[in-house]
Formats: sequence, structure tokens, C-alpha cells
Amino acid sequence: MAPVWGKPFLTYLLDQLHDAGINHIVLATGHMHEVIDHYFRNGYRGMTITFSCETTPLFTGGAIVQAAQYIHSEHFLVLNGDTLFNIDFAQLWDVHTSRNADLTIALRQVPDTGRFGAVSCSNGRIMAFHEKTESSGAGVINGGIYAIRREWLMTQNMPDKFSFEKELMQPLAGAEGFYGLSFDNYFIDIGIPEDYHRAQQEFPSLFPADLFLFLDRDGVLNKQIVGDYVRNWSMWQWLPNVLPALVQLTNRYERIFIVSNQQGVGKGLMSASDLENIHQHMLKAITEAGGMIDAIYTCTELESAHSPNRKPDIGMAMQAKHDFPEVDFSRSVMVGDSISDMHFAANAGMRAVYLSNNKPVPEEVQDITDLTCQTLASLGL
Repeated sequence: MAPVWGKPFLTYLLDQLHDAGINHIVLATGHMHEVIDHYFRNGYRGMTITFSCETTPLFTGGAIVQAAQYIHSEHFLVLNGDTLFNIDFAQLWDVHTSRNADLTIALRQVPDTGRFGAVSCSNGRIMAFHEKTESSGAGVINGGIYAIRREWLMTQNMPDKFSFEKELMQPLAGAEGFYGLSFDNYFIDIGIPEDYHRAQQEFPSLFPADLFLFLDRDGVLNKQIVGDYVRNWSMWQWLPNVLPALVQLTNRYERIFIVSNQQGVGKGLMSASDLENIHQHMLKAITEAGGMIDAIYTCTELESAHSPNRKPDIGMAMQAKHDFPEVDFSRSVMVGDSISDMHFAANAGMRAVYLSNNKPVPEEVQDITDLTCQTLASLGL
């Protein structure tokens, strides 16, 4: 969860898997697992997430075996959580499954193997591992991504707690069914401060960040009044820690917009000037806290009017695009607490973040949402 370029390092790994067509992730967690649980909940970008939590330390091998109990396919992939290796997952998968291999490691050529230890191969088979103290200079290293045949792993009769690298892989060097496949793609291990700092410098050009943030209002910034509307400022209640969260978001995004259906005006429960007065007070509080909202767009027509400005239609997004031509929907995020907000994001081509407000997440939302969080404050951006 260490932040890199404004978001947790783990999200870059999950983005890789999403782009590779993966639809189910098992996260092996342990100490402070609640941080990861609360951030990702049960899904990310349409992928289902299952948590395999260690109650006692299992080391790498025990953690993989425990996580494998949640996997039902014949083969599966394993990634180290602190390493990003931008390989062609389809190529690794195809080579591994075509051989029906027991284990295939993604390998990386590096100028100095001294930090990692070296791997020796012959005709694609893993023949030996060399400890860090035994290797230096250019060579091939273990890139921390594995394709594994599940049945083979589950019949190794390993103890509950063991090192996957030292107690399983090293003794198997030279065995049939144990392969390596080399890639020359971008590789970084943020396990040491120097490379963690390097990631901060390199990721902006490698992984362009989202620049534009669209926020729903009621249920995101303020407490939603069920069966009624915020008709004047005295009825407004900020949700916990929203103002500090908006300060963080202001520092991250180039533009922040509020897009809100407000048919209370259309129903005659309040006037357009009442709505404007509420927003003036809201903006004043956000500015005084150190945040900024670039523009507010509302649709005050009744739902029956079928206005193109009413979410889930994207009229308000198009207004923002007109007023701020630099807005790029492909680099935009919509944060909301309703199904219409998620459809608004999908219709505009934005990433979608659903705020559950500690309520069950509707199944329909899970299918169209990139990320689910409890509140704006817990988004952790």
C-alpha cells in the first residue's frame, strides 16, 4: 500500500492484471490487512477480489498454498506485492500451459545480480539458483512472477510455514517441469529506499495518472437526507473527514468538479437561489480548509423531463468539457454512491469509484465499478 505517484503501489499490479484480462484476484495478506481490506473491499476495476489472510506468519510458501485454496483453475499466477515486472502475461501463460509445466518463473536480465541472486537455465529449464553472496555482474534473476500448476503445488507436502523460494524452488532446480522464461520489460522492486524513490520519479511517465475528478454531492460530501433534500445550509451535514480528504484530492488532481442531480428544485421544494446559496457556503468551507472545486454542475429538472443533463446521461460531463477543454474522460474518475453515478462514469468513459457508506454493495454496481470504498475519506488517495 506504499503510495507511488499518488496511489498505492498495489493498484499498479492490479491494473496490469486487469489489462491482461484477469477477472479473479486472491490477495494474500497478514499484518495490517485491514488497510488493504478497506481500500479494495471485494473488487477492483470489475475484478473480483478474495482475501487470504494469515492469522500467523506463513512465509511466502505457506501464504501461496493458503491462497491457492481459493483458486479452482488448473493453473494460476503469483506476483510479489512489492515488485512490478511489466511482462506479457499471455506469453508466460501460453508457454507454461502448453508444456503443462509445474512451475514457470518470469526471469529478468539485469546488469548486476548481486542484490537479487542469479538463476541458471538450460534450454528453458531452471537448473540452479545462486545466492546473493555467490553472484555479481550481469545475469538473469527471478522476476517474482510465477505460473503454477495447482495440483502439483498442493501435493508437495510442505509444512504450513515455509519459504517458497528457498525450501521449494531451490531443491527443485534441474527437475522436469520447472521452467524459466526471460522478459526484458520494465522491472522494479521497491523493497529498498533507493528503488522506492526511483519509482516515484519513473512512474509519472510510465503510468500517466488520472487528472480529472468528478464527484457526486449528496452521500459523498454531505449526509444524504433520505426522502428529502438539503433545502438550505442549516440542513447540510458534512460526512466525517471529507474536508481533509478534499485537500488531498486537490493536491492530486488538476481539476475537480461536482456533478449532482438536484430535482428538489424542479419539485418546488427549494429555489435555484437556495441551491446556489448552499453551494456558496460549501465552497467557502472547502476553500478555507485548503481544497478547491473548479466548477459545480447540477441538473434541477424532474426525472420525468428526461433531461440529457441528468445522470446517468453525461450532459454535465459535457458541460465540464466545454468549460475546460483540457478535460479527458479517459483520464477522469467519477466518485459516487449510486448506480446512476456508476452508469454516468461508464457512459462517459471514466473510471468509477463507488462509495458504499458502510452499506451492502449492490450486485449491479460490482459489475460496472472499478473500485469500491466506504467513504471519500477512506479512499486513501
